[in-house]
Amino acid sequence: MYALFFYTPGGRRLIEGDNLMETIDIKAEARSQVGKGSARAARRAGLVPAVIYGNKQSAIPITLDANKWRQLMNKPGIFSQLMNIDVNNEKHFVLPRDIQQHPVSEEAEHIDFLRVTKNATVAVGINVEFLNEDKCTGLKMGGVLNIVRAQVELNCPAISIPEKITVDLEGLNVGHTIHISSISLPEGCTPTITDRDFTVATIAAPRGGLGDAEEDEDKEDTIEDTEEEKSDS
Repeated sequence: MYALFFYTPGGRRLIEGDNLMETIDIKAEARSQVGKGSARAARRAGLVPAVIYGNKQSAIPITLDANKWRQLMNKPGIFSQLMNIDVNNEKHFVLPRDIQQHPVSEEAEHIDFLRVTKNATVAVGINVEFLNEDKCTGLKMGGVLNIVRAQVELNCPAISIPEKITVDLEGLNVGHTIHISSISLPEGCTPTITDRDFTVATIAAPRGGLGDAEEDEDKEDTIEDTEEEKSDS
């Protein structure tokens, strides 16, 4: 179980859940100047310029340590990662919404953070985990798990974003299609796509089909029978 500390103007609140995304604490410094010149100067100093915005409050320009952010950015699911950013001893509960990267080095050049509140709903990409592949009938027969969506975008309560959603493959056969409607979603979470029951994965037949070996055996038996008939005549 994760413990999530949510900071409000009235103080810190503790929220608990069985499968929540763990919150990360980050230190940042407020920027007194904005613009391309100050952003370039920050990057030369080993910092990443960023901004905290949203919730009908004024935007706050900040800078983050580039090395520490690089470690966070390489984690999977960065855009669904809840963060508490400490700016001059003031906490801001946020989600990364946009990361501008250098076209060659792919280093972060600017980050946008969205403020979230306990009543907010946010659209985030949630990773899909497939369980019990060893108990999947279709895979044991030589079928292939064809993952159409390794991540599903869900509308989630900002304070209870799930770390992942799971799909149980036990007993599924070749030709089975796993739709979003067949997946149990966490409480309060709904797909952002609502106009269709979209496919998340399928159990596909291997190339050449499952019956090739049997067909080859039948052909060999037919040839042998024909040869025996010719020899008898």
